[in-house]
Amino acid sequence: MKLSILMPVYNEQDRLLKALDAALAVEYPCPVELIVVDDGSRDRTAAILAGYGDERVTALRHARNRGKGAAIRTAADKATGDYLIILDADLEYDPADIPTLVAPVLDGRAEVVFGNRTFGSHSAYSFWYVMGNKAITTAANVLYNCYLSDLETCFKLMPLALYRSLRIVSQGFGMEAEVTAKLLRRGIRPFEVPVSYRARSREEGKKITWKDGVEALWILGRERVVVPPVSARKPRSAR
Repeated sequence: MKLSILMPVYNEQDRLLKALDAALAVEYPCPVELIVVDDGSRDRTAAILAGYGDERVTALRHARNRGKGAAIRTAADKATGDYLIILDADLEYDPADIPTLVAPVLDGRAEVVFGNRTFGSHSAYSFWYVMGNKAITTAANVLYNCYLSDLETCFKLMPLALYRSLRIVSQGFGMEAEVTAKLLRRGIRPFEVPVSYRARSREEGKKITWKDGVEALWILGRERVVVPPVSARKPRSAR
């Protein structure tokens, strides 16, 4: 198994080096590649990537900012691994948790694994941020008759071929809801493992807003009623 770690980056010059070093310092149970997409940054992000010398890193660039979903789509198109996982460059997630997500796959217990964040007073961005996250997750549980703990988690690990087959069209943060909804529509229930998390403040560069939450709810509803393409449906014998 080879793991592709996909890292979207937008104006993260103050954190990027630390994020790259942290991701590559982990002792993974399998070979890895790190594909970084500079999503139209206007700071020194491009220069930092150009000067980073590690053969495991592939740096790509969008001429203009297109959003997280678009950046992940670009990275997934270039990935060569068997599995992928998304890792933001904002240092809110600890890459040392990635082997914990890989373990159920290597053990044959799961194909898709989500990292479940535990929000606490020292780690949550705000009360309303946590409540919004819970509301979106609850909406998915009601609409798709499942019991997820953290839909909006960045840590989503799955086969690269599966991700590509989902044909994610959301350009921004809505890709989190779209990925999850399309997995649930296929009857795929993610295996969840606890991960550490520390939200940064707006002053530190946090980008997600309440508008992204509204978009996520809309996407969940849209994907629940849309008829999936024939290629995405379960065979009749499996129903």
